[in-house]
This record gives sequence, structure tokens and C-alpha cells, in this order.
Amino acid sequence: MKARFVASKSNHAAARTIRITSRWGCGPVRAALLFALAAVSNFTPAQAQNNAVSDTAITNTVQSDWTEFHKPNMQRWNGVEKQLSVHTVGRLQNLWTQFTSSGGVYTAPAVANGVVYVGTNGGSFYALKAATGDVLWTYPVGSLYSSPAVANGVVYFGANSPGNALYALDASSGVLLWSYPTGGEVESPPTVASGVVYFGSNDFNIYALDALTGAKRWNYNTGGPDEVWSSPAVVNGAVYVGGGNNNVLALNASTGALLWSYATGGSVISSPAVANGKVYVGSYNNDSVYALNAATGTKLWSYTTGGLVWSSPAVANGVVYIGSGDSNVYALNASTGALLWTYATPSGGIYSSPAIANGVVYVSTATGSFSDNSVTALNASTGAKLWDWYTGEVFSSSPAISNGQLYVGSDIGDVYAFGLRSTAEVAGTSTKPISATLYPDLNIELSRTAARVQTQP
Repeated sequence: MKARFVASKSNHAAARTIRITSRWGCGPVRAALLFALAAVSNFTPAQAQNNAVSDTAITNTVQSDWTEFHKPNMQRWNGVEKQLSVHTVGRLQNLWTQFTSSGGVYTAPAVANGVVYVGTNGGSFYALKAATGDVLWTYPVGSLYSSPAVANGVVYFGANSPGNALYALDASSGVLLWSYPTGGEVESPPTVASGVVYFGSNDFNIYALDALTGAKRWNYNTGGPDEVWSSPAVVNGAVYVGGGNNNVLALNASTGALLWSYATGGSVISSPAVANGKVYVGSYNNDSVYALNAATGTKLWSYTTGGLVWSSPAVANGVVYIGSGDSNVYALNASTGALLWTYATPSGGIYSSPAIANGVVYVSTATGSFSDNSVTALNASTGAKLWDWYTGEVFSSSPAISNGQLYVGSDIGDVYAFGLRSTAEVAGTSTKPISATLYPDLNIELSRTAARVQTQP
């Protein structure tokens, strides 16, 4: 995702606000087969020639690609990943670091077919080789805070001035296929579903474009007064998005007609997650997380954190995970909103969005002293810290987990890849002592007090 400090343009914020956005993807393969492939594969990514990515298919690796901010399941959960687990994540190592040299990386990486795609606020979009971090191609454009989406050989992303448009590039070569200009900056990460690209713009509109041609299918005007930074979630013919007007909106995915809206009482920068007929979303200046009925918009529950909620929720196995400006990661029961655990980071706040894979929650931190900012892995069931990495950099980018590797960008322009260096480590048979990398539950609050959970029939 992305977060940045900017002068506020809204009528309800103080002198400065923080903006956020992010995304991802995968395919259906049986878990047993995936694990076997991960253990025995010796895949070498195709070589890029003439500033382009080879069309050679990646066939011998687990295809748990993270193709957009939400991931196509709209939950920020990689249910296919099997290489990284609670047993192996403590041995993560920095595989490579690529300095983009053109500004901070506030966007969440997208990973597809052995390539990592990221944008920078310095005006360049990058395609990096996932195995090595080598630059495959770049595309010059306006500053980027919109996380990319990759689908059917095309990478989509929004850009700010001088672009103020949604761009579609050939994912292999970086050649421009089309662009669609809007009346404002495009910071909302696009979502691609059924041949349509959905995104929001700072001109107060939500757009649906033909993914192949860029032709407009429809647009919905929220009426303002705030821009649309939220990334749409598309599920069962409906588009769920933060409207920038203190509302969560549900629109007909085919026509753009309003199905319902729910007023949270605070701006909705957070991008909704959708699971089991429920829409989960944060509202930043009332410090709360909401669960809404996906069909009607009726509030099912809300939970008030101790700080502003810019983070977008991730949902897996009946639990909602989200960060807060109070420096905590929260795990909430998805059905009731009851607190399961919290993890207190040493930073001054969490503005990225968690990612989940194989029983592990990944989160990056963005404020406080530079020495306190890190990328952290937590046990999804207990909140215990399993691993962290301190670089002295600020991390506003949300992490992505793909094919046994963790990718994240930093505010000074670095892109990091973390992974396990050997097949033995992937299989969990490393002789390294686990005690050297696992951590006790010192920062976990096991309170299940329901006093802060508000329910409504």
C-alpha cells in the first residue's frame, strides 16, 4: 500500500493527513501438489533480452502470484503459499535490494510470472526480476501512489500530475497500450475483474473501464468533498469502495448504479476486504473498523482502536487483521468483532496494510524513530513475533507474499526481497536453531474484553 504525508485537501482533517493504498493474486492448485512442487523445484527465471521480459512460462514453481492490492480473492490473503510458514519464516534473509533512484516506493508491489512491479513517487514505474531484483524495464510517468494490478499480460496503475490518468502497459515490455485521463490524480489502486478495470480518482469519481481498450463503461460521482483513494473490491457483481465522503459504497459492477451506502462518520481511505458475505473496512478519523452486510450495507459490528485507521484489512480463516495509528496490529473475530489479540510495534503508527499467507501475518511500519521501523512477521493465531527486519528506513509500502518470497518497498526508494536460501529451509529441515529467530509473546495482549465492540442487529 502507500502512505505519505501531504497537505490535507479535505474539510475534516487537520493540517496534515496520511494517504494510503495497495494490492495482489493467485490460481487454484491443490495444496499437496503445490507443496511437493515447492520442495523439489529448481526453477531459474527466464532471461530478459532487449529490455523486455521473456514470454517463457514459469512452470516449476508454486504460482502464488500476488497480482494486485487486494489479491483477486479481495482479502489480502495468499491461500496457496506453502513455502513460508510459522516454522520457516524466522529464517527469512534479504535476497536482494534494488534502489530505484527515482523517489520513494509507497506502492505495494504486484508480483506476476517472475516479475515484481512497483511505482515510485519520483515519476518512474519499474519491472524487476523477482529472482534477482534486476531492472527489466522502466516507464516514465507522473508520481505514483497507486499500487499496480497485473492481469492477462497487462499491468495497470494510476499516476498523478502530470499524468492524472490510469495507464495500461504491456507487462513484458513496458510498452504503453492505452491511458485514460481523469479530472484528478489517480491514487486508488485499480482492481481487474471480468475484463473490467475499476478505480477511483481525486475528481470524486469511481470509474469502470474496458481492460482491453480503456473505453469507459461507466463512472459514479461520489459528490465529494474528498477524493477517492480507496481501492475497489469486486465480488459477486458488486463493487465495494470507500467513497471519500465518509461513506462505504456498493455499486453494481455492470452499470455503476448505487446499491447501498453506509456512513461511517469518518473518511474511508481504507480499501474494503470482502469475505463470507461481509464487507470489512476501516474509517480513519473515528478510529474504527467496520463489518457490514455485503448485500444490504447493514452494520454487523464495529471495533474502535486507539488511533486513526488508514490501514486496509486482511481476512483469513475467520479473522480480520488490521493496523492502526496507535502502533498496534489487531486481530478481530470476523463474525463478532471480538478482540483476539493485539501486537504493539515500537513505531509511531501502522499505515500499511497486513498481508497473510500460510498462518503468518506480515506488516510494515512507517513512523517513529528510524531505528524502530521494520518489516515484521507474526503468528496469525497468537500474534507472537516470528521475525522482523530493521533497516533504518521508513516502510509505507504494504508487503506482498509470492512463491516463497516477501516483497516490500521503502520510502527512500529501495525494494526488498526476502526469502529462504535453500530447499532444506523451505522444507523446514534446516539445522539452524529456531530459538535464534523466534520470539516470545511479550507484546501480545490476550484481553478479549468486549467493551469496545459495538454490535447492531
